[in-house]
Amino acid sequence: MTSEQTAKMTLATGAATAAATQAIARTDSAAVDKAFKTLATYDWGADPDVLKPIDQAIIATQGDAAARKTLEKGLVDALAGGISRSAKDYVCRRLRVVGTTQSIEALAALLRDEKTSHIARYALERIPNEKAVEAIRNALPKVSSKLKPGLIGSLGVRRDKKSIKAISKLLGDSDLQVAQAAAHSLALIGTPAAAEELSKFARKASASMKMPVADACLICAEQLLADGEKPKAVALYKELNSGDQPARVKMAAMRGMLTAATKK
Repeated sequence: MTSEQTAKMTLATGAATAAATQAIARTDSAAVDKAFKTLATYDWGADPDVLKPIDQAIIATQGDAAARKTLEKGLVDALAGGISRSAKDYVCRRLRVVGTTQSIEALAALLRDEKTSHIARYALERIPNEKAVEAIRNALPKVSSKLKPGLIGSLGVRRDKKSIKAISKLLGDSDLQVAQAAAHSLALIGTPAAAEELSKFARKASASMKMPVADACLICAEQLLADGEKPKAVALYKELNSGDQPARVKMAAMRGMLTAATKK
């Protein structure tokens, strides 16, 4: 790199830093503080513009970990303050953006409530920390059947290997939505262990679960192939291309085997 190029890069970096500093400076801290106080009484029907200073602060502090942490703490403290369902919904949506480990406990506390479980798990899904997944995993046996599909789905999205055994036990659940969610979640996790659980259940699946499990196996095989587990993927495709599987399943399995044949 020439001295001229170095100088240009330095100027560009300086300009970017200055722009970021100005963006943060434009955030009216008094307005942000007022918005946080408003959260205590905010409810459905209220003017959403009163919370805009928080949104603007989140945008302005992108890349500033310390400033984001302060905003996150304000959101977490708000959750602990007995705010309305509408305010909780707002806070959880923002924690999907700025949430870190300091949000996990507050979000986990909302997982067992039917009114807040879904938005709380969406926020936890986005936190790249094992403790966030652990919170969802630990809540699964404690929630109602109505909430189980959502938590099962989140564990699938996070590809949580530690949940495979617990989820596989729900494949035969009497609640069809829970059972179908379990099959899809194992498909998304897509490890050899998840494939084994799906394959084992497929042999005894009821009529109502036969197609959901077949579809899950196809997704799982595709994930195995993407992860470099070619022999495991091919074995699963072969199972799906035999027996009394519907024609569309066999065709999809055949396509999968053809795709696998092109992989090294």
